[in-house]
Formats: sequence, structure tokens, C-alpha cells
Amino acid sequence: MKAAVVNRPFGLDNLSVIDVPDAHISDDEVKIRVAYAGINPVDYYIISGLNNVNPVPHIPGSEFGGYVEEIGSKVKNLNKGDRVIVYPRVFDGTCDLCISGKEYLCRNGGIVGGITNGGFAEYAVVKYQNVMKIPNNVSWEKGVSLPIAGLTAFHALIESGIQPDDTVVVVGASGNTGQFAVQLAKKMGAKVIAISSKPWVKELGADEVVNMNQALNALQRVNGGRLADVVIDSIGSKTVGRSIKLLDTGGKFVTFGALTGQTASMIISEIYSREIKIIGVTGGTRRELSRLIDLASRNEVRPIIWKVFSLLDIKAAISSLFSRERNGRILVKVSG
Repeated sequence: MKAAVVNRPFGLDNLSVIDVPDAHISDDEVKIRVAYAGINPVDYYIISGLNNVNPVPHIPGSEFGGYVEEIGSKVKNLNKGDRVIVYPRVFDGTCDLCISGKEYLCRNGGIVGGITNGGFAEYAVVKYQNVMKIPNNVSWEKGVSLPIAGLTAFHALIESGIQPDDTVVVVGASGNTGQFAVQLAKKMGAKVIAISSKPWVKELGADEVVNMNQALNALQRVNGGRLADVVIDSIGSKTVGRSIKLLDTGGKFVTFGALTGQTASMIISEIYSREIKIIGVTGGTRRELSRLIDLASRNEVRPIIWKVFSLLDIKAAISSLFSRERNGRILVKVSG
């Protein structure tokens, strides 16, 4: 089969599409003929060797879906040809965090495509617990945007404790997760101010689409002078300080990304004097992903797709993450 493979030394220049042996499955695994995969920053970090990578040589790709090709003897409720997406967290189901329902934080786990081979290949093998069916009316473009882009945003909003009539600011609203954060926050009854240079974000339901310098004035218009209850920021060091200034007393700053840098400065007194809560999130639960599939089947969430690449153009697809021209999600079509 053809697969995108990276070897030491890690880096995008050392990623190539080559022929590799077909993967074999064990009793509790499922072999998937990959249809589409999503491109996310985590893929770049894995290819660059910044995340834990295993095995090496390595097939990355953490967000993908396709058709069930083969099932192990212990697998129930799946059949060849089923349309499925992959829950992207490896978990053992036995640690204290898994037992408490936080399998995405498994003490012995990690991310599919990081500590296991992933979906940038014609076929991928995963544990059956990671496989979730999608209905026929959910397109591949929509389906493969749910496991990371959709789920991360959904989990972030749930962890923020968002309430109807809260005001939510989404920083990076045209990005992978930002698109879903805008739609889901509106569905939860919030007023949404989207920080983006892309006017089409308004189509996703945002009440205002502004740049960061215009955000305070937008809050005046939308929120009657009060600042935000929640700020969702996946950008990183470039925006953290300004994002916190947008929060009202008791507001919540939610972060799950660091595209512009891993470190940030903030004024500590702004945090404690206004009782600002800082919430870090990563991934989400299988139950939350199941809820997203249901929303997608009712056309209540959707991604904006910028460009679809072929597997042979995987380097260009990943490089496009950092393109100023990018105007939505980047996908890779493998078999379709």
C-alpha cells in the first residue's frame, strides 16, 4: 500500500509517499480503507518530531475516516464496508482517568498517528474501540473534520461551562477548531464575537467578525458594555495577553493551541484581581464525538473546506497550514 512515511531525522523534508507492506490486524483491531484525512497542526508537530513518535519509520495522520476493510475476531457491531471515522486518542480503559470517563487523558495513552501509525495511508489499523460509524448523509469532508477540529472545540466549550446568553469570543475563528467553536457556541445559545480576517465566518453564525483591535468595541455593541464571559484561544503566545484583557470579572480563558508559540506573558494581577479562570483542554470524549456525529447528521455543524489534496501531495497539504491564503480546512483525499 502507499503511505506517507517520515523517518529520522524528522521534518517535513523527510516525509515521502512510498510503498509499504499492508498492515495486519489483531483480534481487537479494525483495518480501514482510508477515504479522507484532515490536516491539523498536531500532524506537523509529529512529523517534526516535537511529539512522541512511534513506531519509526512512522506513518502520521491523526484525523481520518474511511470504509471498514477487515475486522478482528473479537470485533462486534462492525461490518466490511461500514463508513467510519476514528476517535483519535489511544487509551487503555483501565487507568483512573479512563475509568472516570476521561479516556482522552489516559495515563498510558497518546494520540493516534503519534504513538501509533496513522491515517496518511491507503489503509490504517486501529483498535475497534476507536471506530465510530457515520451515517450516509454525513459527507467525508464533514465526517473527517469531527474527530479533532470539531471535538476539540466542542470539549473546550463544555469545559468552559458556557451558559445561554453568555458572550463568547473565538480567537482564530476561521481555523480548524475556530469554525466549530463559532457554530457550537451559537447552538449553545451564546452571543459570539469571532476574531478573524475572513468575512465568511459571519456565515457560521457569528454576531460580529472583527480583528483583535476591534474586539473591545464589538463587545460594547454586542454585550452592552460588559466584557466576555469566555474567550476561546487556540493561537498561542501571540494573542494570550490581549485575549485575557477581553474577559469580564470571573471570565474564563480556554486554551488548546500554540501555533504562534509555546510561551506567553500575562499580568498576574489581571488574573487574580478579576478572578479569571484559565482552562487548558485537549481532545474530548467518545461520547462528545458521538454527539457531534449526530449534530453533523442533522446539518447543524459543518466545516468550510479550503482545499483538498491527494496523498501524493501530502507535503504541500501540510505546508498549507501556514499559508496566509488559507481560507478554511485542508483535507487529503486518499480513496474517497
